[in-house]
Amino acid sequence: MHFKQNYFLKIFKKGVTLLLIGLIILNCSSTKSTKAVNQVQTKWVGTWATAPQLVEPHNMPPEPGLTNNTIRQIVRVSIGGDSIRLRFNNEFSKSPVTMKAVQIAVSVDSSVINTGTIKELKFNGSTEVTMQPGTAITSDALAFPLKPRMDLAITIYFGETSPTATGHPGSRTTSYIYEGNKISEENFNQAVKTDHWYVINGIDVKAPETANAVVVLGNSITDGRGSGTNKQNRWPDILSQRLLNNPATSNIGVLNMGIGGNAVLRGGLGPTALNRFGRDVLSQHGVKWLIILEGVNDLGGTRNAEAAENVADGLIEAYAKMIEDAHAQNIKVYGATILPIDKSFYYKDYRETARQRINKWIRTSGKFDAVIDFDKAMSDPENPTVILPNAHDGDFLHPNELGYEIMGGAVDLKLFE
Repeated sequence: MHFKQNYFLKIFKKGVTLLLIGLIILNCSSTKSTKAVNQVQTKWVGTWATAPQLVEPHNMPPEPGLTNNTIRQIVRVSIGGDSIRLRFNNEFSKSPVTMKAVQIAVSVDSSVINTGTIKELKFNGSTEVTMQPGTAITSDALAFPLKPRMDLAITIYFGETSPTATGHPGSRTTSYIYEGNKISEENFNQAVKTDHWYVINGIDVKAPETANAVVVLGNSITDGRGSGTNKQNRWPDILSQRLLNNPATSNIGVLNMGIGGNAVLRGGLGPTALNRFGRDVLSQHGVKWLIILEGVNDLGGTRNAEAAENVADGLIEAYAKMIEDAHAQNIKVYGATILPIDKSFYYKDYRETARQRINKWIRTSGKFDAVIDFDKAMSDPENPTVILPNAHDGDFLHPNELGYEIMGGAVDLKLFE
């Protein structure tokens, strides 16, 4: 009897020991699994961006200028998140630019901010930073409750700035310049107004692993010429809102990399699309898709049929190169057809012939992962080489606000699901 009791006691103790070991292993495994999930559940994704360029003399900051003064600039983001970082650019300036303080806050009405939401940016732990010529800088990450399509005010108090400025003239958004240090001022309505952006370049948000961004590479039609100032109704804005409203695409950021007057091959305003491709597309964060709508300015500069055909050859080669480079980074590329030019200041028979050839290649070459046929969406059914009569801003080339609604609505959201 005593032997049996000892035997069963040993079995019981052994069972308890094995159970405890199992629970410890399970707990360790669960902890490791939780840590692994926490480590991979978020990533940086672009929620807003603009393409920097050398600001032309007539688009420079008005008096009192930026040196030792404060500017408030408003941007509307696409997707939201709880942690953000901002990028600033001095790439095209000839002298250093010092930002003594930078704050962000929720914009509640044009230049008016919600002072309770003010957060100060830091750069490697410092509130003051100097950007050398030819450089860009990214702020430290900070907690900020950024909502989708939120209007964010970026207020900068400058020290010394450059006589040449890096910025984005075609902001279609009003900025406000105050003399002196007014970094935390609630209301900038009495400030000097200018419809340009300076030094601001991009915003990333910490987003779930399932979030991604689409870059739109283009010229003035993507930049929004003909849209409403402060209305945020360029066609990429319309697309962004549609993506957010659609549950299957609600975590996609839209980065507008349009530059008014930009060309793909040579000439135009800003670096050519080929030259800025690495910076404006490949270097953005979380990019899964690219839309290319560019080439009309290249065609518009041709002087005869031979030149137009050469440009058509060059554009096709450039598109193929951009597709190859994007595919190397697992980015899908969607080709957008060039809008009608008949009756516009760009129209010549030989340019139209070249445009038709380029659009045919975009539609039929099979090089693009998909085609967005803006030419078809924006052409007059009664006269397909002419833009819709009620959808342009008077020059038969640039869409108006209705035209941008049509364009933004013409993009198939299934391309992003």
